[in-house]
Amino acid sequence: MVLFSCASNGQKNKVASPEIFSEAIKSQNIQILDVRTADEYKSGHLKNSLQANWLNRAEFDDRTSHLDKSKPIFIYCLSGGRSGAAAEALTAKGYTVTNLEGGINAWKRENRPLEGVDPNTPQTSLAAYEGQVKSSAIVLVDFGAEWCPPCKKMEPLLNEFMKENSSKLTLIKMDGGIETALMKSLNVEALPTFILYKNGVEFKRKQGLVSKEEFSSWVK
Repeated sequence: MVLFSCASNGQKNKVASPEIFSEAIKSQNIQILDVRTADEYKSGHLKNSLQANWLNRAEFDDRTSHLDKSKPIFIYCLSGGRSGAAAEALTAKGYTVTNLEGGINAWKRENRPLEGVDPNTPQTSLAAYEGQVKSSAIVLVDFGAEWCPPCKKMEPLLNEFMKENSSKLTLIKMDGGIETALMKSLNVEALPTFILYKNGVEFKRKQGLVSKEEFSSWVK
């Protein structure tokens, strides 16, 4: 069954059992949000879920600002506490939110499926990366992830830009959920981050959303 709890703003946040939650997220017109840390996310997460760490409010506010208010959010954490607080914050901003009762712990107890990054996936070395960015005269590197809301928002624009400019530059996509050591070496602190190289030398860098016009100005 679906339960309800009152949010501090007088509105009601839905709380769903794993069974109900599992059925609801099969819909195409919803958003799934994991509010645990990036390390917790890697240890196992729901398919197609985005990630925004509730304990890092700057990250949480930035990433969730890119969510679609016209689509309901299905939210979860480890046991339901963090996601309950996050649900109240999002509800106050006008989102429709359903919290997973008992969180991932309850999900696991019912043997429901999780996905995760393979800890044995090799990371790209700095030397290998430097070789890649020297592979063409102009190279655009996209540090992003499928679970990052602003990265998902950038994807159509980036695809359109590359379709129009594929003859001018090479695009390299780096998975921010895997390439943690490389990101540290390059001082990449948030996703998405775009770095443009000309003849192997960093020319431009920007964190967050970039317009197609701004990308175009980089490659003139």
